[in-house]
Amino acid sequence: MVGFDVSPALSSPESNDPGILVVDLDGTLTRSDLLYETFWTALSKHWGNVIPVCRALMGGKAHLKRQLFELSAFSVKSLPYNEDVVSYIQRWRQRGGRTALVSASDQAVVAAVAAHLGLFDEVHGSDGITNLKGPQKADFLVRRFPQGFTYMGDTHADYAIWQRATRAVTVDAPDTLRRRVEDLTCEAEHLRTRGSHARPLVRALRPHQWVKNVLVFLPMLAAHQFDLVTIGQALLAAVAFSLIASSVYILNDLLDLASDRAHPRKRARPFASGALPLFYGTLLAPGLLVAGLAISLVLGWTFVLVMLGYYVTTVLYSFDLKRRIVIDICVLAGLYTLRIIAGAVATGIPLSMWLLGFSIFFFFALAAMKRQAELVSGAASGEVKAHGRGYTVGDLPFVANMAVSSGYVSVLILAFYLESDDVQVLYSTPSVLSGVCLVLLYWLSRMVMVTHRGWMHDDPVVFAARDPNSLACAGIIVACAVLGTML
Repeated sequence: MVGFDVSPALSSPESNDPGILVVDLDGTLTRSDLLYETFWTALSKHWGNVIPVCRALMGGKAHLKRQLFELSAFSVKSLPYNEDVVSYIQRWRQRGGRTALVSASDQAVVAAVAAHLGLFDEVHGSDGITNLKGPQKADFLVRRFPQGFTYMGDTHADYAIWQRATRAVTVDAPDTLRRRVEDLTCEAEHLRTRGSHARPLVRALRPHQWVKNVLVFLPMLAAHQFDLVTIGQALLAAVAFSLIASSVYILNDLLDLASDRAHPRKRARPFASGALPLFYGTLLAPGLLVAGLAISLVLGWTFVLVMLGYYVTTVLYSFDLKRRIVIDICVLAGLYTLRIIAGAVATGIPLSMWLLGFSIFFFFALAAMKRQAELVSGAASGEVKAHGRGYTVGDLPFVANMAVSSGYVSVLILAFYLESDDVQVLYSTPSVLSGVCLVLLYWLSRMVMVTHRGWMHDDPVVFAARDPNSLACAGIIVACAVLGTML
């Protein structure tokens, strides 16, 4: 965490009573924005909440904030509080100063935050009628504290308040705003508590997950069609999938804020940790979807329909299906397989039913491993139930058995496929490909063991892309395919 410079007046324990410090909530005391926080939490409770939210919009912003708080049943305990700001407030109080939390968020939310932290003498928020922000907030503070006040904020909306404050404290304010504040007559202090949004933004897109989209090349590889047009079509399909998948990842993160913050690793995700404003995600999710669909149009309307099917299924998964036992694994396996179908549609290559059958069982095994990994992690942490899922730790043996059995069935289907007429035509020495079955049996068995031992903390496909053993297995499989073609 980036530190901040403390002014001489604040650092001196012998200095006089510093007076009243007025602290903003959104983006200042907490790294999040409670308007977006309550909106996404309400939506995660039930997608139907979007209807009363739209109605509340007609009553004004203050009314909307109150309605969102009531719909979300929001808990302030897990909010990403800015520890540097909390420390600043504590130092202020140690010097005998008073503190007030004044925010445009609804009074109920602001009061809950103040009660949780126990750092404020006064609490004021929007009342469902008046939105306590900008000039309205400035007028209120001047009336409430006519003797003067120090105001701590973070956005351009706070400039009207700093114009009438006796002292200004900015928190991670843009450079343009800092310069404007410096031009005011009041004393100014600037806190830097975090760096650029660039790196968290890239992390939110989860580019490491794009490795899954190489599956769109599988029909092309299986059919041995390597002309430039086919490769270009497959590349466009992979790009479209990557953009739409990132849109879904962001949507999923916005809906999972509470459960991610309760997770030992997921709490560090950009939106859950507050490293990236929720506003960015609210814009990026639909923006990436539109960009992905625009690229899909180049590949034809059938491909667009496939991509829309992928998006709708993943949204249903995010809202509901991920909480339903076994159904969630079936959906994940289907989404993997859909990438292969999309590759066939994009390139116009007929999809073998053998390849389709292998894919369904193989990816069902990987999806079961993903749930197995979550349950193993939960059991190690002493938890009884997986966060945001329908499984309990007691289901672990059954889930592991599903992974093993489904994986072995996929290898059996592959063995049958190797005896098909298609393989006899494509490969001069198809018997060499039997080595692929042996390698897959080893790899699947090892992956289940690795998951059982708690060594896997990622999606199995992402884990395999970083695992030297898995990469070696992939190399052997490629070598078998090449030798089967050339010998």
